[in-house]
Amino acid sequence: MRNMLRELNRVIDYIEEHLTDDISLESVADYARVSDFHFRKVFFYLSGMTLSEYIKNRRLSEANKDLLAGERVIDVAFKYGYESTDGFTRAFKKWSGLLPSDIIKKKTSKMFPKFSFKIVVTGGITMEFRIENKPSFNFFGVSKRIPMQFEGVNNEIVKLIESITEEQKKEMCELQNIAPYEILNISYDADAKFMKEEGDLTHMIGVMSTKKESKQLEKLPIEAGLWAVFPNEGLFPSTLQQTWARIYSEWLLSSNYELIDNPSFSFTKMDELKKDYAYSEIWIPIKEK
Repeated sequence: MRNMLRELNRVIDYIEEHLTDDISLESVADYARVSDFHFRKVFFYLSGMTLSEYIKNRRLSEANKDLLAGERVIDVAFKYGYESTDGFTRAFKKWSGLLPSDIIKKKTSKMFPKFSFKIVVTGGITMEFRIENKPSFNFFGVSKRIPMQFEGVNNEIVKLIESITEEQKKEMCELQNIAPYEILNISYDADAKFMKEEGDLTHMIGVMSTKKESKQLEKLPIEAGLWAVFPNEGLFPSTLQQTWARIYSEWLLSSNYELIDNPSFSFTKMDELKKDYAYSEIWIPIKEK
């Protein structure tokens, strides 16, 4: 756990040193030694905000200091990556409730301190999981680029599901020959740049198979390896999302495993007798530390 926290704090230091630069998510994720998408999830579930929100808040906080120190608005705007004073002024007012000129005139200050990750001991709640060793296989399915979203129902995924034809569904059933024998939600290939409000990733609805080819479905090859599997049951989607949060904010920090750069996936089976109630499993790709 201490190693993970140390790496996260090293990343925070790296961000601090590059607040005035064009930071790529790839360079930040390299410090965390996980894929950019996995790092974004770890950061979100530990901090309660996205990485882009954190960096924006830190930049505007430092901009506030520079304005108080007498720097011109145009210089501060360009220093922190804004292409115009108008864009900077809008962002600053939305963040602080004040115009940059008000800071200069009234000497008012708003701060957003640098994060520091520490160990916090909370109540002992057990978390069920198992480790599975899978041979190499292929995901076969239908995919599209969608906005990243860690909470709530992603309507783009709903649209993707509705777009699947009967012929595609039939071929998924024919190809499926490896457990779990379910229709899966698979996420991968997240944007490498995060300095915008929204990033995209590829989401596939598909199945697992050891077969090599498909007539009409996309193929995503996966190498043999270990998977951590987290069963969960309860209100949907809140229970599933809470399990995702605990995986990244608790289990990964205390386990003897670390993430590898392969897609994670999940499946959900709705209970026909209970409204908004479901059994789900989350599968994340791992290796021993």
